[in-house]
Amino acid sequence: MSNSVSVANDSGVAIVTIDNPPVNALSFHVREPLMQALVALRDDASVAAIVIACAGRTFVAGADITEFGKPVLQPDLRAIVAMLETIAKPTVAAIHGTALGGGLELALGCHFRVADAGAKLGLPEVKLGLLPGGGGTVRLPRLVGAVKALRMIVSGAPIGAAEAHGAGLVDAVFEGDLVTHAVNFAREIARKGGPFTPVHDRNDGLKETDLAAFDAEAADLARRARGLEAPIACAQAVRNAVTLPFDEALAAERALFVKLVAGDQSRAQRHLFFAEREAAKLPGKDTPKRRIARVGVIGAGTMGGGIAMAFANGGFPVTLLETSEEALQRGLGTIDRNYAVSVSRGSLTEEAKRQRLSQFKGSTDYADLAECDLIVEAVFEDMAVKKEVFGKLDAVARPGAILATNTSYLDINEIAGSISRPQDVLGLHFFSPANVMKLLEIVRAGKTAPDALSTVVDLARRIGKVAVVVGVCHGFVGNRMLAARGSESEALLLEGATPSEIDKAFTDFGWPMGPFQMGDLAGLDIGWRNRKARGLTAVIADTLCEQGRFGQKTGRGFYLYEAGARAGVADPEVEALIRDKAAERGIEPRAICAEEIIERTLYPLVNEGAKILEEKIAARASDIDVVWVNGYGFPIGKGGPMFWAGLEGAARIVERLEYWHQRTGKDVFKPALLLKRMAETGSWEAEATD
Repeated sequence: MSNSVSVANDSGVAIVTIDNPPVNALSFHVREPLMQALVALRDDASVAAIVIACAGRTFVAGADITEFGKPVLQPDLRAIVAMLETIAKPTVAAIHGTALGGGLELALGCHFRVADAGAKLGLPEVKLGLLPGGGGTVRLPRLVGAVKALRMIVSGAPIGAAEAHGAGLVDAVFEGDLVTHAVNFAREIARKGGPFTPVHDRNDGLKETDLAAFDAEAADLARRARGLEAPIACAQAVRNAVTLPFDEALAAERALFVKLVAGDQSRAQRHLFFAEREAAKLPGKDTPKRRIARVGVIGAGTMGGGIAMAFANGGFPVTLLETSEEALQRGLGTIDRNYAVSVSRGSLTEEAKRQRLSQFKGSTDYADLAECDLIVEAVFEDMAVKKEVFGKLDAVARPGAILATNTSYLDINEIAGSISRPQDVLGLHFFSPANVMKLLEIVRAGKTAPDALSTVVDLARRIGKVAVVVGVCHGFVGNRMLAARGSESEALLLEGATPSEIDKAFTDFGWPMGPFQMGDLAGLDIGWRNRKARGLTAVIADTLCEQGRFGQKTGRGFYLYEAGARAGVADPEVEALIRDKAAERGIEPRAICAEEIIERTLYPLVNEGAKILEEKIAARASDIDVVWVNGYGFPIGKGGPMFWAGLEGAARIVERLEYWHQRTGKDVFKPALLLKRMAETGSWEAEATD
């Protein structure tokens, strides 16, 4: 019928095949011929049953999100599903790969669903700030029950074929040639005869719903949403499926979808969806890649152990190097315990744990790194120490091996210039815990070879990381902007804001925690050590560290942590310290509102991002957003600092920065030229033209 949809007849069973690579998205050029094919088959007396299948590596993995926010071309998915449910002969969805979002909603329009044993099924629209808009919130509960549907839709996490079968979402699971099995299944169902009940007329999954239990779970999920609108709307839509007639629930779902798709949060989350994919793209095509078969990691401490786990989890054998056998065994023991925790939580099997541990080879001899194709240094953050390590690597690493440093701040050009092969050197800035955090800042040094860079960008994807390529400067993108964000923290304290007031302004904004909570969690001594190395001071934080108050690990920091508590409480000693230091400087404390806190912390964050774009440290404004959402907890619903600047209004940010610059004289408030241009044009695109 078309390049995207074809129909074959297997002895009375029609096979409708969707072919829209790479993921068979339900674009208009698919929907139109699909509707025509299904209408024709519905009315074809020679056809006893219909199977909907997909070519390529997956079933329909979703709608075409590039169409969101634009006029909907008919037929839309809802019309196709509604028409499917008018077909009296049995319809079967043959699911392989993934049936996600609109793909699963299409399958829910069929009478039956069969799946390959390795298939995954889910409704992940919440991750785009949306809810399923093709009837998923109304039909899924009718098959799996309201609570199961609530968990699937609000989490957005797919489930496997076996779980789907057990829940009633899938009618059969097959190994081998799925389409052949689906055709035989459809033929047998047709032979037995109908009537065949469409999902919208099935209520078994709703009959036993305990609304009080449902509401309790929905309330818990809403608390975890931290200000995101979509999870709450998803819960309401599923509840409507229980309490309203089908057509009313369907109409309510559509109204919620339309509201969300037009809102700032969904725009922000869709921006991030595309930004993550754009960040992994490098200029030029078909850059060759080096072979990576074994990875070496130097340092078995918190960062090194986590980095080693990240590669082992991705299937790479790892040589883990330490300076002593004692340190090595301590690091390997920590890795073992980390995997044991995963087993206890049910996220890893004992067999998987044993397999991953078998990937590790411990060593105290640099010569054992000679067999590695990539070596990541994760030692103490000191230039002399780093250079010593790279000097040893220069002597033992095989030609063409990629040599990476996990430095958070240091000049990688200086490290690369200290050895004979600067073309092989780059930065891989993992975030702690490295085996969990998604972000990986890949730092391109001045002489980094294109194939080395291309190799690690591809490798990041293979180990499940979100990669962003950045240039060399102190702190790169993330930590450089973090310094700008925190530049006024102590001034705000001295002028009258308490740590808890500042942290509350951040959590109300949508951050998972505030800067002082984060400092206590990470350890205040880390920043103290970095400040001393650079000749900088922070009167409150430095004094706390001098008193041995390093945060949670010592039970005292900006907050007090009693009996090993994870949540801190306000400490009168810290508040007294702040008042004393303010008095020493002749500062009269005053009330400081949340708006001022945001202006003096987040506006400089955006401003530093604009400077980073001006200096070509980041290629795109969206790359900065990816860094901050995935590595620092910037609220997803605001799309990252550079996207948020557009929502907030760049003109307002410039105006307020100029006010604070005039008032304080601090350079952090001096508006960047690119930020001023953004205020005039409404676009960051100017960064690519100068």
